[in-house]
Amino acid sequence: MWFRNLQLYRLPAPWEMSIDALEEQLARRRFVPCGSQDAESRGWVAPVDDGPLVHSVGGQWLISLGVEHRLLPSSVVKQEAEERAARFELEHGYAPGRKQMKELREAVTQELLPRAFTRRTRVVAWIDPKDGWLAVDAPSVTRAEDVLEALRQSLDVFPLSLLRTEQSPVSAMTDWLAGADAPGGFTIDMDCELKSVTDDKATVRYVRHSLDGDEIKTHLSEGKLPTRLALTWNDRVSFLLTEKGELKRLQFLDVVKEEAEGGSENAAELFDAHFALMTGELRRLIPAVVGALGGELAGA
Repeated sequence: MWFRNLQLYRLPAPWEMSIDALEEQLARRRFVPCGSQDAESRGWVAPVDDGPLVHSVGGQWLISLGVEHRLLPSSVVKQEAEERAARFELEHGYAPGRKQMKELREAVTQELLPRAFTRRTRVVAWIDPKDGWLAVDAPSVTRAEDVLEALRQSLDVFPLSLLRTEQSPVSAMTDWLAGADAPGGFTIDMDCELKSVTDDKATVRYVRHSLDGDEIKTHLSEGKLPTRLALTWNDRVSFLLTEKGELKRLQFLDVVKEEAEGGSENAAELFDAHFALMTGELRRLIPAVVGALGGELAGA
């Protein structure tokens, strides 16, 4: 149980929602597999098999959104519709019009959908009710929004807000690279992306490359701004900070994972140990990142 990405959002601290109330309200939208005419189905599933919808370890909660898609490529629908249109033209002497083609594609979709294979995925989210954090393990805001929308539909009250900091990630990363130094507790690693603000959007990417030379400063002076920067916090967690404030490519370093291995007798205990250690690290990392960005924006 190690998150790879963090899309961060703010809840009231503390969040006055009991775990029983959350469990009850999520159960209203429990996952149900796709019906024969459903292209997609979404709902809450247990993060741990045969467990509750809200898995709790040390006061930290884990929830999981199940998503099932029917795999019916548009190219397959298009090909079948075109073949039927060709037969129609042979029989009637004229090609179907735009409206008829639309109806043909809809008919093909309805016929093929029940026979299409399905694929299931999960998106997990961590809730820290004490400190007021919601973090979705998703590589993009769009994927995270699936979880947020499901929560909005499930909960009676969902007082969520965006995380806003006094200094933008782009501005902070520019300062760190220009001074070849990160704030206390952080070190700059060897991956970076710089993008021009001009219309050409010229982009330079560095991978496993030293970032403390004059070359980086030259790009900054020419108007390129950092959109991604690899950092390590306290030699315990490495990640990629993006211009949107996302934390991507999270890696909990060996010293952290070694602490989770001892004393776990089975898979369930190991899962809980990993989750407890991960959330413990993140509860320290997130305030450190926010602090490095000047703190939370007043009144946000």
